[in-house]
Amino acid sequence: MTTHHPIAIVGAGLGGLTLARVLHVHGIEAAVFDLESSAAARTQGGMLDIHHDSGQIALRAAGLYDDFRALVHPGGQAMRIVDPQGVVRMEEADEGDGTRPEADRGQLRDLLLNFLPASTVHWGKKATDARPVGDGRHEVTFADGTAFTTDLLIGADGAWSRIRPLVSGASPAYTGISFVETDLLDIDTRHPASAALVGGGFFISPGDGTGFLAHRETDGSLHVYTALKADENWLDTIDFTDTDAARKAVLAHFTDWDESLQNLVADADGALIPRRIHALPVGHRWDRTPGVTLLGDAAHLMSPFAGEGANLAMLDGAELGQALAAHPGGTEAALAAYEQQLFPRSEASAADSAANLTMMFGDRALERLLDQFAAHQQQTD
Repeated sequence: MTTHHPIAIVGAGLGGLTLARVLHVHGIEAAVFDLESSAAARTQGGMLDIHHDSGQIALRAAGLYDDFRALVHPGGQAMRIVDPQGVVRMEEADEGDGTRPEADRGQLRDLLLNFLPASTVHWGKKATDARPVGDGRHEVTFADGTAFTTDLLIGADGAWSRIRPLVSGASPAYTGISFVETDLLDIDTRHPASAALVGGGFFISPGDGTGFLAHRETDGSLHVYTALKADENWLDTIDFTDTDAARKAVLAHFTDWDESLQNLVADADGALIPRRIHALPVGHRWDRTPGVTLLGDAAHLMSPFAGEGANLAMLDGAELGQALAAHPGGTEAALAAYEQQLFPRSEASAADSAANLTMMFGDRALERLLDQFAAHQQQTD
């Protein structure tokens, strides 16, 4: 069965939902399709710092800024850098006046969903194909055999977007960095030493080609990313169905690190989650293609080392929604105006992300990171 929607968004992440919400604010209906079976099908990841010059602008455009402030995690902007011997080398407290307050990704997604009509998101719709059908219209087919046509198709469907090939032949490439994610639950009671090590906010411990990143979550847990510069197939050499063996395989790369840092993996509760870090080419862009565009990771997937991914996705969604509202009946003019802002902004952030990856996993990573924060502090004083 094929239905028709004037505006269709593939992907119900933060970017796609921000677009749908901004359109709704302007009285424009859009249909959103997502492969997950429901909004509660899986956890949505950890904490996000929502930037004043991107994510917060998007939330204001969506009319949800005050509601967002109620979700902010007090103390979440604290920062701590620790060396491989477990010594704190830099620490910043959260004074409550920073420009990047922290919020839980899942709570932020729920906020956007709660301020959309219940019929907006169509769950359990895994896109398998997208093709032009003439006059700027497109058809998207799903794994369940259904399909829709649309006058305007927006790919907000992430790194492995099914919509991207309509406008670009680019594919994400492995960056050379792999993560293994772990959680420590009820940390103040069950893991007090790790709680004291990480502190109340974001934590970084870089080595030479290895490191730990962690964050205290609003539910009293620690979410930890163990990072390694590794061959693309390294994760395939580990049996992650055997948690004890997986812990040992990961920790084999950290034998000279302080035990307090090794315990972020050794004491993990539950399974270890492997994740390769991919990115699109810096400066990824496409020619104006009638009736279709991209936002978020579908448009500018980058490594997480600039902290911009979610913020840019939300800003993309807000600016696209505002452009469509400002050009009623002039979809192509709206898309051209949106992409004119999208391309240089995402290129700059992707370049920063790539540079930070090189710094954090290169020689003298700790010293270079400390120098970077010191220079930033001097600029803001």
